[in-house]
Amino acid sequence: MINTLVEKISTLNAPVVVGLDPMLAYVPEHVQKKAFEEYGETLEGAAEAIWQFNKAIVDATYDLIPAVKPQIAMYEQFGVPGLAAFAKTCEYCKSKGLVVIGDIKRGDIGSTSGAYATGHLGKVTVGNKQYSGFSEDFVTVNPYLGSDGVKPFIDVCKEENKGIFVLVKTSNPSSGEFQDQLVDGTPLYELVARKVNEWGEECMGDVYSNVGCVIGATYPEMGKTLRKLMPKTYILVPGYGAQGGKAEDLVHYFNADGLGAIVNSSRGIIAAYKQDKYAKFGAENFADASRQAVVDMVEDITGAIAKAR
Repeated sequence: MINTLVEKISTLNAPVVVGLDPMLAYVPEHVQKKAFEEYGETLEGAAEAIWQFNKAIVDATYDLIPAVKPQIAMYEQFGVPGLAAFAKTCEYCKSKGLVVIGDIKRGDIGSTSGAYATGHLGKVTVGNKQYSGFSEDFVTVNPYLGSDGVKPFIDVCKEENKGIFVLVKTSNPSSGEFQDQLVDGTPLYELVARKVNEWGEECMGDVYSNVGCVIGATYPEMGKTLRKLMPKTYILVPGYGAQGGKAEDLVHYFNADGLGAIVNSSRGIIAAYKQDKYAKFGAENFADASRQAVVDMVEDITGAIAKAR
């Protein structure tokens, strides 16, 4: 699957991913109103609103981007109807030719980790038939429990030609409480990176591994070091834009071939119409605002990479 992602990034010259993290507050009033008229102010109504919101944004941007990253928590908050909207969103994105990165941050051990991997990347057997629970191509994985929690995902990735992004250094301010702690003089995040590199050798694509990692845009110097430790690891980079990460800070996340990283923006894209820069589009044309935000983001990232080379 990493080969497919790299090909799409190269073809579009767009090392970006749109985070489909639809808080209800992001959904314009007219979209909510229509959903509530049909389903009431219920969990079903909220789920319908976010599904219609997602669909409009995907329809407006799918030709510009290689991938989307729906964050499952934004759907789980609406219960079972929200999960149905998550599944529908994943399926629709796949139908538009997009790579789907399920941001699920799962991490457990043994059969539990195996069940997560099966549910999100593999196939579950029911009687004499097999079913895919969701339509994700990659998922994010928390490595805190060690190899016991990660290997079941890698096994499914090998079977299904899927991939994972393992959390190495996250973009949130308190990440250093654990991730920066020294172990025999080495930061924990570097030890995790070395392990990711090792896991990645088991699950290689043509150039890059199906075992990627997550490194936040807010820690560029750490990202520079980690890039060298994991030369064949694709980096998923959250924290651009709304969280303070700047394009010029991200150039070291990329390899000399201009590949090796994919930068995420969530509310900076899906809620672009709320920004002064895109206010001219108005709430009625929120999807058009998202499209322009994608164009601007791609230009920003690729321009910084070209300038640095």
